[in-house]
Amino acid sequence: MTFQVSQMHAVVKLESFRKTYFTGEVEVHAVRGVSLDIQRGEFVAIMGASGSGKSTMMNTIGCLDRPTGGRYLMDGVDIGELGRDELADLRNEKIGFVFQGFNLLSRTSALENVELPMLYARPPVRGREQRDRAMTALEMVGLGDRADHHPNQLSGGQQQRVAIARALVNQPKLLLADEPTGNLDSQTSIEIMGVFQSLNDQGMTIVMVTHELDIAHYTKRNVIMRDGRIVNDTPVVERLFASKQLQKLEQEQQAVQLA
Repeated sequence: MTFQVSQMHAVVKLESFRKTYFTGEVEVHAVRGVSLDIQRGEFVAIMGASGSGKSTMMNTIGCLDRPTGGRYLMDGVDIGELGRDELADLRNEKIGFVFQGFNLLSRTSALENVELPMLYARPPVRGREQRDRAMTALEMVGLGDRADHHPNQLSGGQQQRVAIARALVNQPKLLLADEPTGNLDSQTSIEIMGVFQSLNDQGMTIVMVTHELDIAHYTKRNVIMRDGRIVNDTPVVERLFASKQLQKLEQEQQAVQLA
């Protein structure tokens, strides 16, 4: 499965995006006039402290919320002009979600968990094609041999790989990851970032929210938010590569064993 890259539209285009909430009579300005373009094939980390606006921006990019002011265009489509059902269709067709909690159904196999998004696809995906696409997605994340395993038979890293496969199965244009390594140890986190880097190398556009600076160094671009505004937007100069970091960890472990 190779993701097609087109240059017609930015995948994400925010124009003077504002989001305001009301808590009782208190007006909360969560995002204040942000403009941001994310092109096809980018791998972007959005960072910031609690209350910086990064989660609000992620919810809007994921079409889970609408701007109070300004515009958000997803692959050239103005989400402010879409109804609820149209938004749901757009999310299912064009966006894959990966969360800190794996959100897998405990009584179903890895394969069945990955098949779930296709139950809501329009037109529906049925029968052999559904199974084949789910298996292809599992193979992409290195879990083709674990298709019949249930979540309690998988490690945390393997469960997150299943969640990534589930996000990929409808062949989205954009993968959104919200703190995807938050529940994982250091080595497993690097392995998951290796999966994301491999997908990005194939053309998948990835936007990830993280508070971990070292994890952000596996991406290609860091967007830092503070008080509802973007305060820094720069390419990653000293980028980390998961394959090299895992090799380094293995060498360090071997050195400890020999000591």
